[in-house]
Amino acid sequence: MRNPLPWTFHAIPDQTGRVAVVTGANSGIGYVTARELARRGARVVLACRDPRRGRAALALMQDELPGAHLELRRLDLGDLASIREFADGWDRGRLDLLVNNAGVAMVPHARTADGFESQFGINHLGTFALTGLLLPHLLAAPDPRVVTVSSEGQRFARFDLDNLNAERGYHTAFAYVQSKRANLYFAMELQRRADAARLNLRSMAVAPGLTRTNVLTGGANSGRGRLYATLTRLLVRAAFRPTPDGAKTSLYAATMPDLPGGSYIVPDGPLQLRGEPTRRTRERAIRDTATAARLWQLSERLTGVTCALSAATPARLP
Repeated sequence: MRNPLPWTFHAIPDQTGRVAVVTGANSGIGYVTARELARRGARVVLACRDPRRGRAALALMQDELPGAHLELRRLDLGDLASIREFADGWDRGRLDLLVNNAGVAMVPHARTADGFESQFGINHLGTFALTGLLLPHLLAAPDPRVVTVSSEGQRFARFDLDNLNAERGYHTAFAYVQSKRANLYFAMELQRRADAARLNLRSMAVAPGLTRTNVLTGGANSGRGRLYATLTRLLVRAAFRPTPDGAKTSLYAATMPDLPGGSYIVPDGPLQLRGEPTRRTRERAIRDTATAARLWQLSERLTGVTCALSAATPARLP
């Protein structure tokens, strides 16, 4: 059912005192998400792979929001060493909000620094490792949240646990939607494990809908030729909605006070492609606990990161 009124950024509650990390915050949905959190008073860390683009984004955001609490830190989700360096260097004490936004889409076959197929390695394994390594800081917060950006395309994934790393051939679109399904499995399994340990961590997944960003033309897609770039830009301009609209589901999941953990927030329009944020509960992947648990175990083995959620009360960091 469609929401009767549009949800706007004005509905975001005051974020003063919250510390947030937004991955991939140098452009697109990540930039808007970081900017609006900072606008409401949060201290926001822009976690970006490319220092040059990160500095440019930080400067632009500071111009838009004079006096906002912003900082830039380098993070490459395609490199486990970079993820560990980011987590080891965390010196802000507690972490109230982690927005797992960064990712790649529909890229040619490539491998990460650790040898993983790039869409699976960056979109899921990098996100899994970062969240796991930051868990002690998240659990030190009074009301921590993790928001993981999936995609409406995950509904079309034929999830194959035996071919997550392109062991039996590579198909660009298949690998992408499979990695986005993995994001949804991860977010739901994280909530189940937090609930089992009686922790107040809230894990959400979101789908932004068709959104105008550079994910289809930048990064690894920038070398696919002039014709690809021209046609893709025309498609994005004609069929995709403005970037701020795509950021709504992330910001809704990150800030709405009464939203329960384990929520999956999507646009309320047809096929989840556009519309206002709404909670979707009738999604097969949300109820597929067996696959989610197997993916979690596989992810721990591949990354070497154990996402430990203990029933013991976590120590409070300053």
